[in-house]
Amino acid sequence: MSIRVMLVDDQVLLRTGFRMVLQAQPDMEVVAEAGEGVEALEVLRTTDVDVVLMDVRMPRMDGVETTRRICEREEAPRVLILTTFDLDEYAFSALKVGASGFMLKDVPPAELLTAIRAVHSGDAVVAPSTTRRLLDRFGPMLPSAGTEPGHTELKRLTDREREVLLLVAQGLSNGEIAAKLVLSEATVKTHVGRILTKLNLRDRVQAVVLAYETGLVRAGSGGA
Repeated sequence: MSIRVMLVDDQVLLRTGFRMVLQAQPDMEVVAEAGEGVEALEVLRTTDVDVVLMDVRMPRMDGVETTRRICEREEAPRVLILTTFDLDEYAFSALKVGASGFMLKDVPPAELLTAIRAVHSGDAVVAPSTTRRLLDRFGPMLPSAGTEPGHTELKRLTDREREVLLLVAQGLSNGEIAAKLVLSEATVKTHVGRILTKLNLRDRVQAVVLAYETGLVRAGSGGA
């Protein structure tokens, strides 16, 4: 079955470009478009969508607020944020309200398609460069270096699971984590699944945000 994609962007030319790339894929179909958030929410009431490609800066209702409202719905589609502006505030805000990923609009088409498929399968996409900037940007707001991570649920994790969570939070993919820890990718995927279950998290994006907020990862602890 094709992945049903909705494009939400106030620039018609960009939507046209994305639609041409997606429609050329045998496993993807653009089923809806909208020029801003209010319109997007209206369209979603009558259209079944699997993945929403969401712009950030739009009139009437921006992408962060639109994402929040979408993710509050039952059986909500996954949201992948695409923006021209590589600004940490937008990334952090979008991830916190439920986006499954954050990428720049100039991402190569092959990477965009991979991200859509990953998000649709239940994974999450956070570019390592964005993750590192998030750490640097929000480091002053996080617990100090001498503070024990404050989320009590972290104590449920094994040493290996904490190690995997740390690498997830630094922006590494399952494959990169597997190579770093000399494990199979299937084993890493199992560890990630257990982490999400133990911490009652929806996906690895929420795991990244939790790692920032608890101080498990701090500014200066850069990823690979």
